[in-house]
Amino acid sequence: MANRLAQTTSPYLLQHADNPVDWWPWSPEAFEEARRRGVPVLLSVGYASCHWCHVMAHESFEDAEVAAYLNAHFVPVKVDREERPDVDAVYMEAVQAATGQGGWPMTVFLTADAEPFYFGTYFPPESRHGLPSFQQVLEGVVAAWTDRREEVAEVAGRIVRDLAGRSLSHGGEGVPGGEELAQALLRLTREYDEKHGGFGGAPKFPPSMVIEFLLRHHARTGAEGALQMAADTCAAMARGGIYDQLGGGFARYSVDREWVVPHFEKMLYDNTLLCRVYAHLWRTTGSDLARRVALETADFMVRELRTAEGGFASALDADSEDAEGRHVEGAYYVWTPAQLREVLGEEDAAFAAEHFGVTGEGTFEEGSSVLRLPGSGPVDEARVADVRARLLAARELRVGPERDDKIVAAWNGLAVAALAETGAYFDRPDLVERATEAADLLVRVHMGDAARLCRTSKDGRAGDNAGVLEDYADVAEGFLALASVTGEGAWLEFAGFLLDIVLERFTGENGQMYDTADDAEQLIRRPQDPTDSATPAGWTAAAGALLSYAAHTGSEAHRTAAEGALGVVRALGPKAPRFIGWGLAVAEALLDGPREVAVAGPVGGELHRTALLGRAPGAVVAAGEGPDAGSEFPLLVDRPEVGGAPAAYVCRHFVCDAPTTDAGELAEKLGG
Repeated sequence: MANRLAQTTSPYLLQHADNPVDWWPWSPEAFEEARRRGVPVLLSVGYASCHWCHVMAHESFEDAEVAAYLNAHFVPVKVDREERPDVDAVYMEAVQAATGQGGWPMTVFLTADAEPFYFGTYFPPESRHGLPSFQQVLEGVVAAWTDRREEVAEVAGRIVRDLAGRSLSHGGEGVPGGEELAQALLRLTREYDEKHGGFGGAPKFPPSMVIEFLLRHHARTGAEGALQMAADTCAAMARGGIYDQLGGGFARYSVDREWVVPHFEKMLYDNTLLCRVYAHLWRTTGSDLARRVALETADFMVRELRTAEGGFASALDADSEDAEGRHVEGAYYVWTPAQLREVLGEEDAAFAAEHFGVTGEGTFEEGSSVLRLPGSGPVDEARVADVRARLLAARELRVGPERDDKIVAAWNGLAVAALAETGAYFDRPDLVERATEAADLLVRVHMGDAARLCRTSKDGRAGDNAGVLEDYADVAEGFLALASVTGEGAWLEFAGFLLDIVLERFTGENGQMYDTADDAEQLIRRPQDPTDSATPAGWTAAAGALLSYAAHTGSEAHRTAAEGALGVVRALGPKAPRFIGWGLAVAEALLDGPREVAVAGPVGGELHRTALLGRAPGAVVAAGEGPDAGSEFPLLVDRPEVGGAPAAYVCRHFVCDAPTTDAGELAEKLGG
């Protein structure tokens, strides 16, 4: 019999709907049930494409004996971290504080007041590698709950008090200046992997937001070292196994420092950020590799993640069925020499093996290899294209990975920005159209008739969870990018609506930002995290969107809020730049102005395209012609054509240089 999760819309929760565990979704009713029965709550947090979440589910949550014990002694609560990032953030902070590490699945034991008292992540079915078995953990918690209840309550109270005392005070410390950004660059230089690109060791994650900072820093200062680190890292990733050499798009991370073997799940947010980064790298250098990867990543998102409603699904799973019907990680993507011969024949298989680094020993498991580009010399591009097409067609006959079909507002906002800009740069109006359709979905379903933004939707149905700060900020970011590309002022208006809510509901004293609204569900702590992780933090994303909106409109309230929020970058940037890359990128925009470009002329015309291709950090662009253009974009008010010809005005704080009708002159003004 299906449990309560069968009534939810989360693909992750639905994966557990037929478990023998009597799961509850996160709800007041679950904690009321724990209080009524006098038992603790088992909180299990994961997400649909999480490999070890699937492993623990199969090993423990599908086991009838484990489920019976769980049901008898606990109220089990299952949470999709992508639907409830606030719940995930609060308890992950507790897990990391208590154990020094974190991850998913996250396993936390709570009192009926939602206070945590015991923590962990994955627990195996039998004790191994120093980890107790899950059954041993359950029995130990029950014993402590039964025999030492006062001690449990004391531990829980102490943890909650510790978390409550962690409120940040980094807002309002003054905006970061050139010195802080130079110090951040110096720290990044010290942590840079000169041999393989990227930062740090294994596992190695794509540093998309740090690369955006490096590109903007180069544009503002001319620092060649910053550009070299960005370009070399992008090249290493694009030639590595973390990039899908057949279908485009990036996996979540590399398990090694050389980018050879990825963790194969493909997340929407990684691909949106990297698509935009490679497009910006091309804008800076003209690199053919950057152009190809940006377009292939955009096409991957449209082909494999776009839903029937016009939005973009959250992820593709890491696991899929292999030829023997086993559900294993990476099966869809890896190749052996024999498989190459079967598809290509002997001669082309030998060529493909050399080109893509497929060896007899393999670079992955059971003699299989992850495709990459290990060579550095010239290649027969026509032959490579033919081999790629044949291998891709053969791969599509395999059993593909499962897709998490829920639409997350924040990540779709990032997709709107990436696709709009990529489409504009490379004359791909179809990508701009896909961006517009996703933006339409966000307005129609996620905003709807309500005055607020919801976090997720599925199959065109809005979810029940309120949007968090990153949703408001990233959707506003997408709308602002779309406004600049399309010349449609409605997107600027929608962004302003969302950012006014950020000012009213998410902004605290002295520039602090909170991840949840002031009227959201109260957890044991109101989460606030300014550090950029896999995506821009809500805090830094809000700073960026507020700054861009202020540049478009001249709003001092929005600019003041952006400057206040950037105090955290002044505090953390020089010390931990890898973890506040987007904040550093926004700070570069602030130091540059950001520049405001008003194009009195046709959308899509030469001046408009030149403005969009300008490298000035965080520059905003408004384009339109005719007497009504100023009603849609404040930047266009009283900025007419010159001598009957389209004209561009480059401004800072609405104070403009003399207009130009020459695209070359405009490009020089926006060269950084």
